[in-house]
Amino acid sequence: MEIGFLGLGVMGEPMAHSLVRSGVRLHVWNRSPAAPARLAAAGAVVADDPAGVFDRAETVLLMLADEAALDAVLARGTPRFAARVAGHTVVHMGTTAPAHSRDLAADVGAAGGRYVEAPVSGSRGPAEAGTLVAMLAGEEDALPVARTALGPMCAQIVDCGPVPGALLMKFAVNLFLITMVTGLAEAVHFADRHGLDPLRLLAVLDAGPMASAVSRTKAAKLVDRDFAVQAAIADVLKNNRLIAEAARDARIASPLLDVCHALFAETLALGHGGLDMAAVVTAIEARSRCESRFR
Repeated sequence: MEIGFLGLGVMGEPMAHSLVRSGVRLHVWNRSPAAPARLAAAGAVVADDPAGVFDRAETVLLMLADEAALDAVLARGTPRFAARVAGHTVVHMGTTAPAHSRDLAADVGAAGGRYVEAPVSGSRGPAEAGTLVAMLAGEEDALPVARTALGPMCAQIVDCGPVPGALLMKFAVNLFLITMVTGLAEAVHFADRHGLDPLRLLAVLDAGPMASAVSRTKAAKLVDRDFAVQAAIADVLKNNRLIAEAARDARIASPLLDVCHALFAETLALGHGGLDMAAVVTAIEARSRCESRFR
């Protein structure tokens, strides 16, 4: 099976490596050359441009940053768009606005292609281990091809109905993730300011009913001040914004998410956009310093 993969960032590169290890003949492209070079050494074929990937693979996975990047690699809005997507299954794995995805699905279908949403739950660690959870949305006849392509990267694949059901499901999952990690950061900061033993805090959390892979990973990062990126502050803030917009569109209150949005924006303003989302603790620490000054 020959598959294309566009977008080899923090998540995309390890996902692509999982495909190569599975024996897939993988065609890749990325704006910067370092990741494609590493994948070429592992056995992937590097294309000169996005068109080269579409020329060689009927199924193309897109793990791109935003709507503009998606439209650019597909040449959407130009005469080249129809020729690029016709006869292809386009699998959108990134996190973008649901309305954009719905419109893109219609355009791909009108051009003679098939479109599948397949956002994933999990950060760099699960991407490296091939244990992501994918959420699928699209026409029934397009889903089997997408499932086959996603298999080497995922521990589970969940059907979510028509587009944009998968993105909305991802938003619900990420709402929980964002508020959980922010609450964990505040708890670790609270314990630290009270002089509590951080290792005992980790022991209590790990032994209790709230323990999870996320709590174990992020709590350890917070205690060790290890902010090496798994899910970057800038990306989490973008996700937060998209979820909040979807909530507003549906007239849904999102009070916890709104607080998190402010904290992640403050963390970005502190210059930490490229750090892991656990670095949101730096915004909480900054607020504590302000509290201390005004008392």
